[in-house]
Amino acid sequence: MGLRVKRTVIGRIVIGAAALAGIALAPAWRADAAEPESKLPVPRFVSLHADKINLRTGPGDRYPIEWVLTRKDMPVEIVAEFEHWRRIRDVDGTEGWVHERMLQGKRGVMITGAVRPLRRSPVGNAGIVARAEPGVVARLLECQGPWCRVDAGEATGWVRRDEVWGVFPDEAVE
Repeated sequence: MGLRVKRTVIGRIVIGAAALAGIALAPAWRADAAEPESKLPVPRFVSLHADKINLRTGPGDRYPIEWVLTRKDMPVEIVAEFEHWRRIRDVDGTEGWVHERMLQGKRGVMITGAVRPLRRSPVGNAGIVARAEPGVVARLLECQGPWCRVDAGEATGWVRRDEVWGVFPDEAVE
């Protein structure tokens, strides 16, 4: 979907070789830490703060860049924390580490599967205000039961919660 760019093998080798000496000096991290660094729940959804974000193999600047995420406001799931670093997962399941300043609390969702109708109200037979293609990123406004209200730029409407990625099945969003 054009959400991330894989580093080339040569680029990873060069970056990896330059970083090897620093990896031994980087602090150890544990994905199973008893409590998150930020005191916020893990896992949780956030969104990307910029159009180009380096996804690293470990929590620090000395770790090699494995992917470059290229879509501002795209939702990602924080699955672990270490100091100011967050291990995130994207819609495709790719995981890596980013600095916390590359993320924002503004919530977004991504349309998944097929073209999805945005409805006037949170019921299945409500009028359709727009249709959203798979991969469209929309701002999450609220969720009521199986429905979430989103702002997709040109249109605001309700979409079924199970037709988007970026919100948990039973999560309350107000």
